[in-house]
Amino acid sequence: MKGWVALLPLTLLTAAGPPAKPAFRMNWPVDCRLGQTCAIQNYVDDDPGAAVGDYACKGRTYPGHDGIDIRLISMALERRGVNVLTTAPGQVLRVRDGVADRSIRDEPLGAVAGQECGNGLVVAHGDGWETQYCHMRRGSVRVRPGDQIKAGTVLGQVGLSGNTEFPHLHLTVRKDGKTVDPFAFGAPAGACRAGQSLWQQTPPYRSGEVLVAGFASGAVQMRDVQEQGADLQPRPSRATPVVAFVQAIGLEQGDVQRLILIGPDGAALADNKAAPLDHDKAQQLLFAGRGRVPAGGWPGGEYRAIYSVTRNGKTVLTHLAKIRI
Repeated sequence: MKGWVALLPLTLLTAAGPPAKPAFRMNWPVDCRLGQTCAIQNYVDDDPGAAVGDYACKGRTYPGHDGIDIRLISMALERRGVNVLTTAPGQVLRVRDGVADRSIRDEPLGAVAGQECGNGLVVAHGDGWETQYCHMRRGSVRVRPGDQIKAGTVLGQVGLSGNTEFPHLHLTVRKDGKTVDPFAFGAPAGACRAGQSLWQQTPPYRSGEVLVAGFASGAVQMRDVQEQGADLQPRPSRATPVVAFVQAIGLEQGDVQRLILIGPDGAALADNKAAPLDHDKAQQLLFAGRGRVPAGGWPGGEYRAIYSVTRNGKTVLTHLAKIRI
């Protein structure tokens, strides 16, 4: 009998082949376009110790982060309304609404204690699976406890409630009460890009990306970019300064950013090459421009902003923005 016990697992493993895909599969939970109107700001912190690490063993997370943050590119987009969608069929368990949409930076310490999720809800999907949706817009939640919902049902809208400083949806996935990483289900601790994705279509991992790029007629502040996105007002004209700006997220220690502003004649009007980053950056703002308007104004035509990021001597990110004045 001992011989049969030893042989049986070996036979089963040989016949089974690759592990089966998880029974629970997820659709994308926000009605937005990655890389255009939204981006993944943070992933699950998969490091079991004091350090941090996402499923790719990089730093696009923070200590103890138990979900993914899907960020809108601006508050202006949030105000227009972006729907939150359920990832899979299920039953609504709990709901909260009525928490104000305000950046945590504008609140006194401890103002959201006990309401860190802000407006949100929890959906049970059977077999121990749950999803939780946080930071939704006040007054937008459309479902109630006990509701049976289909995949893709509109739950509400992305907001700025709870413990957050930018408009986004925080999505947590749990199995039998424990948080799991939807990009790396079942991955061993410390493994990089291991486990299985729970997504029907897995979003690509981007180690640094441009959230917003545009042009302004004067000094550029992060707060203004987060508020208006690329559509900063007033727009530059032939009679105002011309400034190009880029808001990037997920950059790494040592990255070198460069932003060049080029006029209609092809000549560089400004060239800003930043110092290497001293640590990983959740977000970074870089700008380049000319404040002194030439006599007679700027020549009419197309102005270009060329942004690049160099990492370990290689260009890993480029972006081109254009404006005609």
